[in-house]
Amino acid sequence: MERQWRDVSIPLHPDMTVWPGDPEFTFEPFSSMAEGASCNMSRMTLGTHTGTHCDAPWHFLEPGKTLDQLDPSVYFGRALVIEVKGTDHVRGADLPVEPLPDRVLFKTPNSDLPVDGKFDPAFVALAEDAAERLVKDGVRLVGIDYLSIAPKGNSGPVHRILLGAGIFVVEGLRLAGIAPGLYEFTVLPLPVVGADGAPCRAFLHA
Repeated sequence: MERQWRDVSIPLHPDMTVWPGDPEFTFEPFSSMAEGASCNMSRMTLGTHTGTHCDAPWHFLEPGKTLDQLDPSVYFGRALVIEVKGTDHVRGADLPVEPLPDRVLFKTPNSDLPVDGKFDPAFVALAEDAAERLVKDGVRLVGIDYLSIAPKGNSGPVHRILLGAGIFVVEGLRLAGIAPGLYEFTVLPLPVVGADGAPCRAFLHA
């Protein structure tokens, strides 16, 4: 049977939710056949952490590896979707007792928020003890369903725990309608040389 993949990335469009102070996403015509050009082409502007995106270590570590220096094998493989409800943080106590796999994706109440709504500073993020548990279990990739895996106003500690241990961070996943469990996961960052992060396309398959 043909494999059906579920796109769990945020579509890029004007008025989409962005982190406060980050560049807004813009998309506009650059050349138009209707106006006599030989082809249609557009111009867009965006930040490296727009929509569904990844964090390279250099995002919070100086010095730290940039995106092009990472092992791309982490982008492909089995991922465990863990659903956490009724909390403001994902804590160590919310994680399964058994050892975690290489890739873990957190589905939280963030998945019910619109991707083009007002930024919600009360989004659910990882607590430091949860980040430390991921490191202890040798997790290689962690993802979450909002624009940051760490809480607003105190984002440094969790990022440094994860990125300092070489864990690849994916933020801004769309996990509404995704049941907890194991999936094949693919995430494809833009191959930007020297980048602190980049927008991604991400897919799940049961």
